[in-house]
Formats: sequence, C-alpha cells, structure tokens
Amino acid sequence: MKKVILAAATLFCMGAVVAQKKTNDVHFGLRAGANFANIIKDGDNNFSTEIKPGFNAAAFLEIPIVNGFSVQPEIQFSQKGYKATGSVLGTPYDYRVTTNYVEVPLLAKLSPTPSFGIVVGPQFSFLTSTNTKFKTNNSVYENTVNQDNDNLRKNILGGVLGIEVASGGAVFSLRYSLDFQTNNGDGTSSTPKYKNQVLGVSVGIRL
Repeated sequence: MKKVILAAATLFCMGAVVAQKKTNDVHFGLRAGANFANIIKDGDNNFSTEIKPGFNAAAFLEIPIVNGFSVQPEIQFSQKGYKATGSVLGTPYDYRVTTNYVEVPLLAKLSPTPSFGIVVGPQFSFLTSTNTKFKTNNSVYENTVNQDNDNLRKNILGGVLGIEVASGGAVFSLRYSLDFQTNNGDGTSSTPKYKNQVLGVSVGIRL
C-alpha cells in the first residue's frame, strides 16, 4: 500500500501543478463509471459464473510526447468480482464476490484525431478487500476479508486496452482489462483460482 499512496500522491501533485500553470499541453482529469466484471477460471470447469456490476473512479494525467502520441499514468479505484446463481436441494441461491482494488495503469495513448484515442498498457492492481455475499430465500450471509488473507494475491499485474472519445472538456471511455496473474486462490468453490476480466465504461472531465 505504500507504493499505492506514493503513486497517488505523485499523480495528484503533478495534477495540481498542471492546474496551477493552466498549460494547454499536459492535461489533468477525473472520471467515474461502471464495471462489468467476471472471471476466467483456472481448472474449475464445474464452477459457472456471471457478470457482476461494480464501480470505478480515477484521476489521470495525459502527457504528450509527440503529435498524436501521449502517455497517461492513472490512479484508480476499481470493483471487480463475479456472481454465481443456482440451487441446492431445490433452494435457489445468489452468491456474489466483490474484490476492491487500487490500481495504477501506465498507458500509452495513440490519438489519430484530437477527439479520439486508443489506450493500451500495463496495469498494477493492489487488493484492498474482498466481500462475499451468499443469499438464499430470506437469509443473507455476508463476510468481508481484508487484504492480509494469505490465500489471496495482493499485487497483480494486468493489461488494459480501450478507446476514449473527447468532446470539449468531457471524456468518454470504454476499456477492457485482464489480469495476467491468477488471484492465487486454492481452487475451491469458495475461493476459486481465477483471473479478473473487466469491461469498464466511464465519463469524466479533462482540464
């Protein structure tokens, strides 16, 4: 978490300098939106999952290198996870896992036009907490696991590919992100071994 705090502090300090100088070259921005998350299972074909919605929010810098190409470091909060439904002895159930991450995407941005961009690059994710919720009939069982759980990987390397559309000061973003490493689970139905995958949409402002 020290690395996350340092990265966030650096980004926001740079953003403050940008806003103070009001430069037209480097842009500081904020965005927020929805995640549609699921998982890619590792060796557990009998465990079926569905898409689970979540939340994302980020601050970013867009730093031009040459005409039509820039780098875009970010700091963001992202909810991932999955949903599973079914029945046990004729009783339907709904099982949801929400994993909360602080993430640092380091993206390259190719802009064929000033209003359209393609972003791609690595993403470093830091697990903060995991919430599990099991619901059947009128009963609900909920549990929150902190990041110190030895059965879960705390730091995960992944990748991001997406597009951005700008209109005035507004920015609309569509992204797909995928973990390159598994969550290091033990492969059971309660903690399956998997990789996160997320389709995220967001809207924000760019100064």
